[in-house]
Amino acid sequence: MTPATLELAFDHNRSWDTAPDPAQAPALSVGSLTATYDDKPAVFSVDAAFPAGRMSAIIGPNGAGKSTLLKAALGLIHTLSGAVAVFGEPMKTARRRVAYVPQRASVDWDFPTRVIDVVMMGLYRDLGLLGFIRQSHRDAARACLERVGMADFAERQIGQLSGGQQQRVFLARALAQGADLYLLDEPFAGVDAATERAIIKVLKSLKDEGKSVVVVHHDLATVTDYFDYVLMIATRKIVEGPITEVFTAENLQATYGGRLAEAHIDQLRLHSA
Repeated sequence: MTPATLELAFDHNRSWDTAPDPAQAPALSVGSLTATYDDKPAVFSVDAAFPAGRMSAIIGPNGAGKSTLLKAALGLIHTLSGAVAVFGEPMKTARRRVAYVPQRASVDWDFPTRVIDVVMMGLYRDLGLLGFIRQSHRDAARACLERVGMADFAERQIGQLSGGQQQRVFLARALAQGADLYLLDEPFAGVDAATERAIIKVLKSLKDEGKSVVVVHHDLATVTDYFDYVLMIATRKIVEGPITEVFTAENLQATYGGRLAEAHIDQLRLHSA
């Protein structure tokens, strides 16, 4: 599937509280994306188109390929097939418009560096090959830390922070990139309630600024509060669409293989099929 075909993959006639610009390509599109781990399919022939200017979630059971889908789209792991586009451009040429926040567990937090230095890593395009740091760079990094509530920790060693604080710092690094599309891999996993509130506040503010956000998410109870759009996968795509259309008991049971208890489903804010 070509980027031009990917651009048409999103149905712009779907209903929204505020309709996106119909002339705008999806923020992230994948077509026939297949990736494996140890010769076993992790994601198989997935087609998806996440709308621009929206908060989108990727949900599914453990081992469903949620994180793999993001890594494959970014080119961080080998793919067997598929095309990826960012706002209608191939990922290879549009990578500068994308910021990625990996799972906290995948980062070496023992590396000896300060919080402010981690955030300035997001300014690498401005710093250039010589990496000459000006006061404007420090001011920009501190502004990003302020936005996530971590300005007072700028000189702290990254390994001295709590898990929630580390997650905020990595979000600040992503903010420093000034991206148009933010991809986050389970940003709320293992963080305290205050950090989760702080992160979602920043992500919603990005959406208000016209940015696009795609999040690998695990807490079904907050899907309707946090997101506009959802992709449900279980190695293959089950369904995608606006929350108001596809976040239903039937689709959840299809995604999770009937493993969700009826009591759990009854507690969710679901929509009719």
